[in-house]
Amino acid sequence: MALTLYVDTARWRAHHKHVSEQFPGLVPVCKGNGYGFGHERLAEEATRLGSDILAVGTTYEAARTKDWFSGDLLVLTPFRRGEEPVPLPDRVIRSVSSVDGVHGLVGARVVIEVMSSMKRHGVTEQELPQLHAAIEDVRLEGFAIHLPLDRTDGSDAVEEVIGWMDRLRAARLPLHTMFVSHLKAEDLARLQQQFPQTRFRARIGTRLWLGDHDATEYRGAVLDVTHVAKGDRFGYRQQKAASDGYLVVVAGGTSHGVGLEAPKALHGVMPRAKGVARAGLATVNRNLAPFVWAGKQRWFAEPPHMQVSILFVPSDAPEPKVGEELVAHLRHTTTQFDRIVDR
Repeated sequence: MALTLYVDTARWRAHHKHVSEQFPGLVPVCKGNGYGFGHERLAEEATRLGSDILAVGTTYEAARTKDWFSGDLLVLTPFRRGEEPVPLPDRVIRSVSSVDGVHGLVGARVVIEVMSSMKRHGVTEQELPQLHAAIEDVRLEGFAIHLPLDRTDGSDAVEEVIGWMDRLRAARLPLHTMFVSHLKAEDLARLQQQFPQTRFRARIGTRLWLGDHDATEYRGAVLDVTHVAKGDRFGYRQQKAASDGYLVVVAGGTSHGVGLEAPKALHGVMPRAKGVARAGLATVNRNLAPFVWAGKQRWFAEPPHMQVSILFVPSDAPEPKVGEELVAHLRHTTTQFDRIVDR
């Protein structure tokens, strides 16, 4: 009785192959909770793809993943002086986003991030002259640019990369490898055609692991079903049942990420209206659960518990049976499953 991640393995891997063919030199990204699959599983899949390098989020993730992946590991979080030292093998490459950071990594393998329109972190154009001396003391694996997902100003992602290529070339810095993020396959092809001496390597996580939504599915097992009549009290806070129906205990609670939601960027009137409606219902303890039964997303009877959730299913719906499974619409990056089943 568990919250289970089912994977249509053949379909999932076919999607990986399709993406890797679109992006030659692909660098798979495995960070956070491993996109819902876990680092060990994604390291195995990256190996299966024939990847020579795997990008991870932090040095701590690199320390765990090194035993599951034999190729190079690229740590995406930039190095900062004073960070806690983590013992790592020489095949680990550190990202660095400042000249001072490069000076602090003498002898190390590094990728230098440049400041993109994301304006998150990166070396600026004004700092490029200072890099000449700094890179003499490190093993430079290339430069990297992390691009935004949306371009509401109508700007062109390829032109942004070209702009940085021109700046790096004008500063007489090596351009043998450029790591890029959030480019389309045709964008990458344009860049490779324009700069044939540079190897462009796309770092891809979400599109690779989660790009085929129908290849994966979460399901929570029904653990108990109790009939309640209108007005019956139930739960930790002894609420009253609004109508006749069933209290359905299903596997999947806050420890799995059920009921937790990352903030979303909403665009358009309708998504914002739905957000306002959801917030309004929450103020009267009406929260929509991610679990689906009889074709409808059901309501939490009360806030989810640590390992289970209790749903209210009205009596006009079929009664769920213990052992049946309910589909759950959960976000992979915030979900921890009890088990994974390949099928």
